[in-house]
Amino acid sequence: MSGLRLDIDLDKISDNARHLVDSAGSRGVSITGVTKALLGEPRIARTLVAAGVVALGDSRIENIERMRHAHISAPMLLIRSPMRSQIDRIVRSNTISVNSELDVLSALAAAARVCGRVHDVMVMVELGDLRDGVVANDLHAVVRHVLRLPSLRLQGIGTNLACRNGIEPTDDNMDELSRLVEAVEATFHIHVDMVSGGNSANLGWMMNTQHIGRVNNLRLGESVLLGRNPLDREPIEGLHTDAITLVGEVIESHRKPTRPWGRSRQSAFGEALDVSHHQDDRGEIWQTIVAAGRQDTDPDDLLSAPGLAVLGASSDHLILETSAKVSPGTEIRFEVGYSALLRSMTSPFVIKRLGDEQGTRSTVAVSSRRGSATGAARAPKLTLVPKLSAVRSHGAQPVE
Repeated sequence: MSGLRLDIDLDKISDNARHLVDSAGSRGVSITGVTKALLGEPRIARTLVAAGVVALGDSRIENIERMRHAHISAPMLLIRSPMRSQIDRIVRSNTISVNSELDVLSALAAAARVCGRVHDVMVMVELGDLRDGVVANDLHAVVRHVLRLPSLRLQGIGTNLACRNGIEPTDDNMDELSRLVEAVEATFHIHVDMVSGGNSANLGWMMNTQHIGRVNNLRLGESVLLGRNPLDREPIEGLHTDAITLVGEVIESHRKPTRPWGRSRQSAFGEALDVSHHQDDRGEIWQTIVAAGRQDTDPDDLLSAPGLAVLGASSDHLILETSAKVSPGTEIRFEVGYSALLRSMTSPFVIKRLGDEQGTRSTVAVSSRRGSATGAARAPKLTLVPKLSAVRSHGAQPVE
């Protein structure tokens, strides 16, 4: 298959999901599998359900509707606060929604009443990352509002950390969540069924804490799909980091100087470079261009291997330094970070290939982030591999 594409290995995603479901289960925590990065692709949703997740989470009602239309009956959680303009669709989709606004809750209740349904809600509380959620002092007022509306049902209380400001889940903020839940239960004489402590950033806390408290659910996306810890992007032991890879085709490879020449102004994306003080003057290198660009992916979030380095990108050209000439038509495979995955998945110019339909064309595997964790230089090396299944999570070597 030619053209820029994402290769998505369902078996590796299943392995990751099962590993995380088992690990969390040992701590009494269930997993909601988050599908938003892959646009609610039904085959991936089914893979996650088969791996043992208790629910599917997505931030877009369009993706939830896509899964419902594919006859996926698993519980689904809308993990972004509802838009007023989509209230009716949310209620009709038989979805739990996260909430923090009284007016939105009232609108959900009205829509549910018209449909003759009871709509389940999770109230989100702010614990420091300053994204969504009510502040702790307002939590009781929001819960009281939900309990007064007969067409709403309080399904749970949750929080979110690390997404906006990188605030790490710790015993302090997770214990605070447990205390808030217990205070709600004591005040209103109810039991809160689901306490959703956060996302993939919570995994380190979950496995190491001595006090899991009331947290009994996590919403996992990046760790399942990419096998990495969002707090530092390091691989998670036991998980595949190459379940999803971006494959692009080389269109040019020439010896060129590293230093541009001529009068320099802003680039196409507003970046300015003072050519007269350009530090990267290493003489000539092999500059190789892949038919991909900022319109297709996040070039700063592609993971590059020894002998390959991403130098930059325009809208449609991804510029690499390679250790040798790479023939036009050669495919280069990149591991992707979360930002690169999101942009590639939503680009209409990127083919999405699921399953084990691996081709026979040679590709250059690119499988580790720019440089090592210590910044040490690596020996240049290009490794040709015949297909995706021959790429390890931690380097481009044949599977033993």
